[in-house]
Amino acid sequence: MVEQTMFFAGSPVDRSSNERRDPQWVQNALEAEDSCFLPVCNFEFPVSNGEQSFLLWGQSSWLELATGSPEPILLGKFNGRAHFAFDVGELESPLNAFGLSDVGAFYGLRKLAALLSPEEAAIAAHARSILEWHTRYPFCPGCGNRSIQRNGGSSRHCPACQTDHFPRIDPVAIVLVTKDDKCLLGRSGRFGRNLYSALAGFIETGESIEEGARREIKEESGIEVGKVTYVASQPWPFPYSLMIGCFGEALTETIVLDEEELADARWFSKEHVRQALAGDAKDLAVPGKLAIARHLIETWAAG
Repeated sequence: MVEQTMFFAGSPVDRSSNERRDPQWVQNALEAEDSCFLPVCNFEFPVSNGEQSFLLWGQSSWLELATGSPEPILLGKFNGRAHFAFDVGELESPLNAFGLSDVGAFYGLRKLAALLSPEEAAIAAHARSILEWHTRYPFCPGCGNRSIQRNGGSSRHCPACQTDHFPRIDPVAIVLVTKDDKCLLGRSGRFGRNLYSALAGFIETGESIEEGARREIKEESGIEVGKVTYVASQPWPFPYSLMIGCFGEALTETIVLDEEELADARWFSKEHVRQALAGDAKDLAVPGKLAIARHLIETWAAG
């Protein structure tokens, strides 16, 4: 059985993990006439106008238009062509610079989710996370010297202390806690008044997924959790998290709210959740299909 692919996953690009270790192979790909280059401006991507939009790729000559010294990141190969993403820097009016003003616009990933196919959204998510990592960590955390890209941008290398550094991924346990015929949902202060979701938190050093899930639920809601069951995962490129979706079986029911983390948390019956999924509950809204929380809630409600 093949697991359901979450949004921002399922990229059709072959990351060329073996080939990218060869600097000459990467250089040949950069110089190939049929290679594709995706300009990124403030972590926004160029897409075509229309109800079903698509990413707008260009040729290597686009690199010459970027300010500074753009360092293209190899995303991999697709349909026999190498695909790169690059930061345009402080380029003014990138649409005009790349000749795209009449055919498209630059949008962030949340906006793109409603415009692109899931496959292209996954490509953009990959590009955003890796570009932001390079932007945030240009220096070696060991000795403080500037590091350089290696392996097509899939890692960085410090020439001073000879240390290799790899992209950061932040694991997050997101857990739908259930007990009998009800589930626990929480509302962040950033959410709308009636928007509730599964509870989530970062897994800390030295924790397993199950331990992190239990700790976060206990800290945020006071609920003790026993069995934790993995369901699915989702790359979440804001900037580079991995959402690890789980079900958790509650051992207690009394909620003790951490008001610094949540504005509210409640138990909701399965029937109430089903009404919310259908858009018929005036006092409860759940996350959209973009989020793995929606998949957890739908899976539980369908049981």
